[in-house]
Amino acid sequence: MSRKIFITGTGTDIGKTYVSGLVVKKIHDVGFRSAYYKAAMSGNVRAPDGSLIPGDAAFVKKMSQTPEPLPDMCPYVYEHAYSPHLASRIEGNPVEFGKVHEGLQKLELQGWDFITMEGSGGITCPLSFDSGEFYLDEMVKKLGLTSIIVADAGLGTINYVVLTVNYMKDKGLPVAGIIYNHCHKGSAFEDDNIFMCTHLTGVPEIARVSDGDTSLDCDAAKLMDLYRE
Repeated sequence: MSRKIFITGTGTDIGKTYVSGLVVKKIHDVGFRSAYYKAAMSGNVRAPDGSLIPGDAAFVKKMSQTPEPLPDMCPYVYEHAYSPHLASRIEGNPVEFGKVHEGLQKLELQGWDFITMEGSGGITCPLSFDSGEFYLDEMVKKLGLTSIIVADAGLGTINYVVLTVNYMKDKGLPVAGIIYNHCHKGSAFEDDNIFMCTHLTGVPEIARVSDGDTSLDCDAAKLMDLYRE
């Protein structure tokens, strides 16, 4: 049975897709079948034939070199760079849990060893609203997923990390660890931010990512240990 994990962030544009690509690549590079999945992608461009290209999925596929087919990576793809609930209000095709769950089950049936599922925006992101309120944290809980949080290493991260972790704990969502993005080696400021985040939340650091990194600096076996069936 596939082992799975969820990647969320302390906010939008925090680097979840970039980090997800590194995570999928790390597992693929040590010889396992490593897949990527995202319920809804917004802000996508159109191909010459008019179809929408799932940009986040295409990025992860290129970075990780996973052989996973692009169409299997995301069931909901929107053109407008809005929250999925608003994008679907404009474009139609609102997010439904059943279709998201079906896509994840399809990957499991295909025999992927590890599935890394990325969220849209932060953990409170509304996935649908007009046809019935449905939020990202509800989806994670219904799927029974453990999460990794992606956080910026710089200014404000202590507040963002503590608020995100406390919210997730309050919702009964387990957090396996935190990956810090946009790191600068030797930065005493960032070192202290990460120390304080660990101290205040009790959630361990998994890895640090610097801009331009092409590999995740952590032990692959320890990373894979965080995934759950």
